[in-house]
Amino acid sequence: MAKASSAGAPALSRRLIGYARVSTDDLVNDAQVDALRAAGCERIHQEHGSGASRARPVLTKLLKDLAAGDVLVVVRLDRLARSVSHLLDVIEDLEKRGVHFRSLLDPIDTSTAQGMFSLQVLGAVAQLERALIAERTKSGMKAAKARGRLAGNPGLRERRPEAVRAVSAARRRAYLDELISSAQTWLPTVRQLRPRHSWDDVVRILNRRGHDWTVERLRRAVHRMVGEKLAEPELLSRSPRRPQEDYLMRLVAGIAIADPKLSIGEIAAHLDQMGERPPRGGRNWQPSSVRAFLDEARRFGLVRP
Repeated sequence: MAKASSAGAPALSRRLIGYARVSTDDLVNDAQVDALRAAGCERIHQEHGSGASRARPVLTKLLKDLAAGDVLVVVRLDRLARSVSHLLDVIEDLEKRGVHFRSLLDPIDTSTAQGMFSLQVLGAVAQLERALIAERTKSGMKAAKARGRLAGNPGLRERRPEAVRAVSAARRRAYLDELISSAQTWLPTVRQLRPRHSWDDVVRILNRRGHDWTVERLRRAVHRMVGEKLAEPELLSRSPRRPQEDYLMRLVAGIAIADPKLSIGEIAAHLDQMGERPPRGGRNWQPSSVRAFLDEARRFGLVRP
């Protein structure tokens, strides 16, 4: 007879979602897909492209669609991430959303204690590797200086066109890698607000949630994601002008900040005394209008809840 679970109820079933990055030269029935099916994956998302490719639209959409309780399954770690740091970033974002991760050929399964321990070891190794690289770089520069040689790329020092192009291309690839790995922390908010709200408002909301964006950097990031077909072109559309409503929202927020003890009705009376015209016409401000502007000001971080 099978033993009952200690909680007296069957364990919740988890949805296994597979991801396979299949090289363009591979056969259709790739061994990865067979292994994922054998592991019980309900759905398998295939990305066709080489490991050198930085743009992975299938993976980006998959990471966005995963829900709490799901398990993302890959055959090997290198099928998912381009580097250890990228892997750790992806897994950290999944864990925050209640999504687990499993690699069939590596001892990584974030739904088990042993798997989490292996992940922590991997993180420690990555940190050590970064420290060793930094130390070797410093030692190499010091040794080169002692021999009278200048550190750095000779081609760049001499402004050779091929060296400049190579470095520029590497920087563009690294920038895209960074955007893709962090997209799930900011792109959903951009999709929710743009183009109905201005870039200033979007940046204000993102930074209130712990980010550190500027309008210029965010617009550049969205432009790049759109150019790589990883985001919708309409995000770049011009937002409608709302000068009067924005002004009234900031005015209501300013009154509330100046005297937090004021009630909704008292704020409305202040607006009447200032001669400000209500947004919906009429002679006097209504509490519903004040409350709506206060709620909007709170969403944009102008007034604390």
